[in-house]
Amino acid sequence: MKAIKDYFKKLGRNPYDIELESLAQTWSEHCKHNIFCSPIDEIKDGLYAHYIKRATREINSNICVSVFSDNAGGIIFDDDYLIVDKVETHNSPSALDPFGGAMTGVLGVNRDIVGFGKGAEPIINTYYFCFAKEAKGKLYRDKERTDEILPPKYIMKEVIRGINVAGNCSGIPTQHGSVYFDDRFCGKPLVFVGSVGTIPRSINNVPSHIKGPKNGDKIVIIGGRVGRDGIHGATFSSEALSGNSPSTIVQIGDPITQKKLSNATLEARDLGLYNAITDNGAGGLSSSIGEMGKDGFEVDLSKVLLKNDGMAPWEIWISESQERMTLAVPEENLPMFKQIMKKHDVEACVIGEFNESGKAVIKCPEGKVIMDIETEFLHDGNPKVHLQTKPWSKAPSPFIQVADQPASRAGNPSFLEVELKEMLSRPNIRSKEFIVVQYDHEVQGSSILKPLQGKGRVCSEAVVSRPILSSNKGVVKSQGFGSSYGEIDTYHMAACAIDTAIRNYVAAGGNINHLALLDNFCWCDAYNPERLWQLKRAAEACYDFATAFKTPFISGKDSMFNDFKGYDENGKEVTISAPPSLLISAIGVIENIENAVSLDVKMPGDLIYVLGTTHDELGRSEYQLYSGIDNNNVPKVDAKSTRKLYERYNQAIKDGIIASAIAPNLGGLIIALAKSLIAGDLGAEIDLSLVPIGKTQNTDIINKIIMFSESQSRILVTIAPQNQQRFEALFEDAAYSCIGKVTEKKVLNIKDVLKVNLKDLGNSYYIAKVT
Repeated sequence: MKAIKDYFKKLGRNPYDIELESLAQTWSEHCKHNIFCSPIDEIKDGLYAHYIKRATREINSNICVSVFSDNAGGIIFDDDYLIVDKVETHNSPSALDPFGGAMTGVLGVNRDIVGFGKGAEPIINTYYFCFAKEAKGKLYRDKERTDEILPPKYIMKEVIRGINVAGNCSGIPTQHGSVYFDDRFCGKPLVFVGSVGTIPRSINNVPSHIKGPKNGDKIVIIGGRVGRDGIHGATFSSEALSGNSPSTIVQIGDPITQKKLSNATLEARDLGLYNAITDNGAGGLSSSIGEMGKDGFEVDLSKVLLKNDGMAPWEIWISESQERMTLAVPEENLPMFKQIMKKHDVEACVIGEFNESGKAVIKCPEGKVIMDIETEFLHDGNPKVHLQTKPWSKAPSPFIQVADQPASRAGNPSFLEVELKEMLSRPNIRSKEFIVVQYDHEVQGSSILKPLQGKGRVCSEAVVSRPILSSNKGVVKSQGFGSSYGEIDTYHMAACAIDTAIRNYVAAGGNINHLALLDNFCWCDAYNPERLWQLKRAAEACYDFATAFKTPFISGKDSMFNDFKGYDENGKEVTISAPPSLLISAIGVIENIENAVSLDVKMPGDLIYVLGTTHDELGRSEYQLYSGIDNNNVPKVDAKSTRKLYERYNQAIKDGIIASAIAPNLGGLIIALAKSLIAGDLGAEIDLSLVPIGKTQNTDIINKIIMFSESQSRILVTIAPQNQQRFEALFEDAAYSCIGKVTEKKVLNIKDVLKVNLKDLGNSYYIAKVT
């Protein structure tokens, strides 16, 4: 406010309301990423530049074409096309209006794809949800206890429905996603939505990723009309959820309008009718025109098409009404441009002009100038705050919550069969088919490796798509989520999220040398020095492991205030902070889609191998949360040796000797094996003593460590017996072991440990179908 006061004092006048609204939007945490970009401790250039962007710059990958500078990140797919990827969060809107929040999240991220370069075409939607199972008592936003927060089950149901309507009605396949449960998400869920697109590398003999308005280009708005929905969305998403957060902040989406808009844009693109395009997301016209017009612009708000009468000029300027794109169109191209819009039934209006004045000028409907400030101040005038961190002081306890079963059971071998079944039925492990089947993943005809795999229809950890139907080259998409491990150390949490995303990608057949990452940080109480220390640790890990794996970041987003501040049923103040969380998304290429590997075991007699070493790492694992076992050894990643392992696995994929593969994730090795067997509808004979293990002092629970440890960098594979010699030659000097074989008898038989019918395992895994 002092910076704004000083600026207008120099101008010799007070600011207009629309100028304050523009500055609030442009300088908001949501748009400016102040925390991620500000100096912090000894890091003068901020976490984003110092760790994320620097990693990509130092890796200097030849697959990267456009990174961090556009609506999405773009990498080379083949000689003719780029693939582009973007993942957003819609946490705050989904807490107030979960259906609308999730739907507009998908539509918004699809527009990010359409707004990449000269305009890309969305081909895949993805999601990742973080929900609470239940709230502990009633919670209210206001002290008078009249405004109760939405129940977690209702939020989950409506978020899932919102993703359904947005994707299915847009004709874009929703091919990949997952869900994670933690009751600390009861105040604010995390709703990650992603979209992948394709764009020709060259359009009209010009690189497609290069764009920018030229002096004199007309400012053209196409798509939906402007209304009062979504006003103050950017500033609302930059703070904790409280009683001052009205649901009218959430936009109203219309996927049919957006589909027409997308089709019209691509046709105009191919004719070279515009010089630049971006979407109207957070901040509406204020954001899109402000960002495109950094050299200067002039706007007449009386030309904007409205869906509500009596809107104030500042409301028109910052409304986040959906399905709108802003374009820079040369005046001579306007007749043809308008003709194409009319053909697709898309409304278009010319509201101003880009120039080189260095000024942001707006006129109101009466022709009066109501905004006249320098674009340099608009974008760079916000004062930097030097952030300070303080080491996280909370010592890790044996487990975060009350264990889901008596801790006495944790050391009793006779309960291992019960434990395996109950672990399979845990919310973070069991089948999510009830969500997957609500989304059309086959539209556009590109799905190769499906979201449900095998006869048993087990949820996959990676998918493969064929974006160019005339080519055998495929896109591989996977995710890795870090949250629980952050209770011990967010550095290792971030490392595990990166390795998980890469491991899932590699297991499905993705090329480790043609891979890029996206980061989505969701933090809490982000002005708290201890939370900032955790954030710094996570960002540092992103640099360390991206450079070690040689996997560049190409895009990302951060959401810094995932907190709820309200009152309990007794009127007592309550603050619930979502746990620090990081979603890492991986995108890359498989040279031949016929080499894609699914997770379901294929043939009786196939040999079962474990690649990688299992360590005593049960800290914050699903098994620890389930059993209460006292173990704070959080999983760690050795990127150097892991990279070599993944390279050798890539060669095994190319040689066609991998029959099935699954990357152990939550629940560990035994859960991965059970899923693989359920998917293939076959049994297995296993000897746990053959699993490669690291040093441990907990020899009394060695079987539990082998079964449930969530050690990273492991892949469980099956191969035909005739390929054994070639397979073992490939992995010479690597950690691997043949631990058993696939059987026709539908029983999981673990030598000297347990014997359980496949049907019983399936019943535990599928419990979500009836709950």
